[in-house]
Amino acid sequence: MSASKSMTTSLRRFASAVTKGIFEITQNSVALIGLLVLFASVTLVARPELRQIGEIQLFSWLQERQFEVSGVVSDLLASDRATAADPKELPKPQAAIALWLSKKYNVAPEPVSAIVSEAYDVGQRAKLDPTLILAVIAVESGFNPFAQSHVGAQGLMQVMTQIHSDKYQSFGGKFAAFDPLANLRVGVKVLQDCIRIAGSVEGGLKYYVGAANQEDDGGYTAKVMAEHAKLQLIGQGRQVPMWDTTNTAANLPAGAAGNKTKAVAPNAAAESPATPPPPAANTDKDAILALK
Repeated sequence: MSASKSMTTSLRRFASAVTKGIFEITQNSVALIGLLVLFASVTLVARPELRQIGEIQLFSWLQERQFEVSGVVSDLLASDRATAADPKELPKPQAAIALWLSKKYNVAPEPVSAIVSEAYDVGQRAKLDPTLILAVIAVESGFNPFAQSHVGAQGLMQVMTQIHSDKYQSFGGKFAAFDPLANLRVGVKVLQDCIRIAGSVEGGLKYYVGAANQEDDGGYTAKVMAEHAKLQLIGQGRQVPMWDTTNTAANLPAGAAGNKTKAVAPNAAAESPATPPPPAANTDKDAILALK
């Protein structure tokens, strides 16, 4: 055998050995990777807390990378937390009320729509007219969920958070007073108790504003009932002006929420939807004094 043939044969054998070695190494590596993936999958299924930690770390890394690239960190859950609803998806009466309130109080229609929808749901369960609930919100806070009065009433319905802190426990604590829907639900409960103790809607409003022991509530009840009447008409498809230029509402009493809206009190006798039920005999009226 010549030297050249011997060299060629040696090279072929060497190439074959190298190729075989690479194939075996690659095959073993793929198998090893497959085993590692299988082991990791089984571990993550058996230990969900490890999966959660991994997801948090991965999401944190992605957020850091996004901030480095764009300077903004996104929050994919923000839209889920937002109190908002499309007014087009509401029943026609609710949509009409939401849009009217949005224009009057200079609030975006989407959050107002969510509040209107919640008022209807909660009102049905509490057996309260939802337009009455919305009227209280309008007069108390002008649909500002972060409003606070000089006496400490907070949120949409200006509930005294310190007094009613127990009612916020199921919502996570007293800071829930600034969550619009939580404040609405607690406020409705307080209003419901006031009406029950007073025996009438108008009497309950007087208790709600903290004027139970006063002869005059400073026009608070008249303002709420006037707004209530307007919202009822709007829900019926009627055209209602936002402002009444013929009357100016009196200032609210010291216990009121310190409302800053421009709403005024129309002629209550002309616009009041119905006469509230006569006051019932009560022996526990004093128990409601601290409700608001």
